[in-house]
Amino acid sequence: MDRRKFLAAGVIAASAAVLPKAPLLAADPQFGAKSTPGPVDDFKILKNEVKDGVRYVSATPSAKVCSKMINIQINTKDNTIKACEFVRGCPGNAIGLCSLIEGMKVSEVIRRLGNINCAGRGTSCPDQLARILTSLKLK
Repeated sequence: MDRRKFLAAGVIAASAAVLPKAPLLAADPQFGAKSTPGPVDDFKILKNEVKDGVRYVSATPSAKVCSKMINIQINTKDNTIKACEFVRGCPGNAIGLCSLIEGMKVSEVIRRLGNINCAGRGTSCPDQLARILTSLKLK
């Protein structure tokens, strides 16, 4: 094989290794994570009570996401997020997300976080938070 053909074959092989035909997703088997079957609206609100001007909400999100529970505190006077906690999942992202939405209006949280898709699952932890807040019918 002459030098040009050898180099061309090497470039083609290298580009095939670096640039796959389909984009890599976290749900690919090589990453170890797999999308679970089921609907994305299968969250369940376990607690929804108001005490001293604060609404306390605990919910289990869809089985399609990594977090196992979402706890939210909402100031009922101005419908702002007082506190938020994701149980399990990606801790750094969850802590950062909760830190960012503290003090934000519920309607703004829903607008910003709704329809975020994680690894082709049709939902995500932030999207589940938005769906849970939407189901509470808060303005």
